[in-house]
Amino acid sequence: MAAAINLFLIFTIFFCTCNAAKKPTPLPTFPAILVFGDSVMDSGNNNYILTWIKANYHPYGQDYAGGIPTGRFSNGKLIPDMLASILGIKETVPPFLDPRLSNDDLITGVNFASAGSGFDDSTSIFSQANPVSKQIELFRNYIERLKGIVGEEKALKIIHSALVILSAGTNDWFFNFYDIPARRLHFNVSGYQDFLLDKIHSVAKELYDLGCRSMVVSGLGPTGCLPVQMSRSLQNLSQRHCLKDQNRDSQAYNQKLVKLLSQMQATLPGSRIVYNDFYRPVIDMITYPKKYGFSETKKGCCGSGLLQVSFLCDPWTPTCEDPSKFLFWDMIHPTLIAYQYLVRYMVKDVLPKFF
Repeated sequence: MAAAINLFLIFTIFFCTCNAAKKPTPLPTFPAILVFGDSVMDSGNNNYILTWIKANYHPYGQDYAGGIPTGRFSNGKLIPDMLASILGIKETVPPFLDPRLSNDDLITGVNFASAGSGFDDSTSIFSQANPVSKQIELFRNYIERLKGIVGEEKALKIIHSALVILSAGTNDWFFNFYDIPARRLHFNVSGYQDFLLDKIHSVAKELYDLGCRSMVVSGLGPTGCLPVQMSRSLQNLSQRHCLKDQNRDSQAYNQKLVKLLSQMQATLPGSRIVYNDFYRPVIDMITYPKKYGFSETKKGCCGSGLLQVSFLCDPWTPTCEDPSKFLFWDMIHPTLIAYQYLVRYMVKDVLPKFF
């Protein structure tokens, strides 16, 4: 009899454990989403500023609703669009500079990101994009507009409870260190890492002082594996190997960033600052492409021929036949399917940390 009871208990525990494992991980709730950063996050702000870095022409957006180029640097939706939809906030996060922005858009959060921007203000000298510091100024304007719509108390409550996404840094290295070595006159690699981390510290502290409490801060991906970087050397064109030195720099930067965010959270009462690892999931897609259905991880689906002189797409060069087989859409930016994998990672490993 005892043996039968023990067997029953073992079966019950096993059954309950299996069922528990099948339950989806619950997600935190946020009333709004606020986005700051570069082209990986920009949902169209660059359409409304004087910069040459734009994606408001075909073939960008060919797999977006209606095949319309919206200023998003991919063939479809970006991370903020997908996250907002998953969190039940809104299907898209509208750009703050869009004159069609409605009061309802403001209440559920908006996107301040600008393609070609960085934490280093000098990055925007080349791109003429809105640096992250300018995006914070726009955020201040947003707060005043929001107060005018819902009142000061509710506006501050929305900001306090909103999910903040902060993702930049890649352009700082491209435009200031690797490809245009202006900052190399003043910094070595470690010094420039520390310079950018000081900028991140200031930005995060400013967002905190403005009322933000829940922040996701993204690290660098494997910059040496971006097609634009692999094509820098004529010797590398035939094989297209990742640039190991740049990848090492990215990893060292990310390690410092993780430490910084932990220190910041300890000094900012009530904050939750979570690191988003772009490096690990992207390098996994490159190392094990078949697992993700990719057949090409070293070239963009669209570009300008063998040398791909332009790192952006153009309306005259045919795109690849099936973008879902490509990790990269152009020489820098992921395809829609690659962004979907990055969002799955965030839903699984990043968002649950806000409980």
